[in-house]
Amino acid sequence: MGYPFLATAATVLATSTPIVEAPQTPSPEFADEIGNAEGTATVDGTTDSHLRMTVPVTIEGEGPFQFMIDTGAQATAVTRDLSDRLELEPIGEAMVVGMASRARVDMVELDGLEFATRTLDDLEVPLLEGRHIGADGILGLDSLQDMRVLIDFRDETIAVNDAKALGGNRGYEIVVRARRKLGRLIITRAQIDGITTAVVVDTGAQNSIGNLALQRKMRARNLDTIHNTDVNGKALVGTLDFARTVRIEGMTLNNLPIVFADGPAFRSLGLDKRPAMILGMHDLRVFDRVAIDFSSKKILFDMPAGAGYRRKMRFNEFASRLKEPG
Repeated sequence: MGYPFLATAATVLATSTPIVEAPQTPSPEFADEIGNAEGTATVDGTTDSHLRMTVPVTIEGEGPFQFMIDTGAQATAVTRDLSDRLELEPIGEAMVVGMASRARVDMVELDGLEFATRTLDDLEVPLLEGRHIGADGILGLDSLQDMRVLIDFRDETIAVNDAKALGGNRGYEIVVRARRKLGRLIITRAQIDGITTAVVVDTGAQNSIGNLALQRKMRARNLDTIHNTDVNGKALVGTLDFARTVRIEGMTLNNLPIVFADGPAFRSLGLDKRPAMILGMHDLRVFDRVAIDFSSKKILFDMPAGAGYRRKMRFNEFASRLKEPG
């Protein structure tokens, strides 16, 4: 009998870029130090058609294949086409929980997965259809646990190592402690329009998705109807509105588009009864870097130079918020 995997990758229409308010001026860059750290698994990343980050991997010397980094997926997964090509051994079935559906799929055993300087063996991975994920596979939490994943959106690179080797917390204006649940890191006390909300940072989701509890609390409008497709190929219909403010520790995102929808992924995480949101890649890309540290249960944000600047706004170095001039 199979067991459930949560894979939250979803395709969502991009609508708007949020404005970021920085709590202080950005710190110096540490990219050169990180790139030279001994043993750091650093690879060039490419961007798929849905703004998510994919990286090259090899499997038992074959490849490279493009795998999506998904911090919202419990397990690494491969496509059925790739499994057939590599003649992977079937071992049973699994239940895959997507944003819109639950589906029973075949599982295979995977050895010799090489991602930068790491080699992983004895992985039990579900099979997905390539047309539903836009890549050859997914690197999930079973490949990323006890490490820090550093995504540098400026250079389009991903680095995997321990926190010290990746420069520690230097250069990050915001360091957020999170709670671990089913492998993922959840920010439990974000504020969305003043509503305490659990936030999951999910590199496998294109845009940000809110649950129905958050929609009710926000009294969200239905500005548009958005159609999503999850990793199982099932459609999820949601409604679009914008959050005026999303506050996480000392930073604020303004004008954040959120697609509100009901789906089994929130229920699997126990986040269907309280306001919750999945923060996707379209909105993470407003930062220069995002580090997800599974070992210390921290998420770190590097603010971009000039964060929050707009024509009618300026940054006040003596305050922790942007202020109107004059």
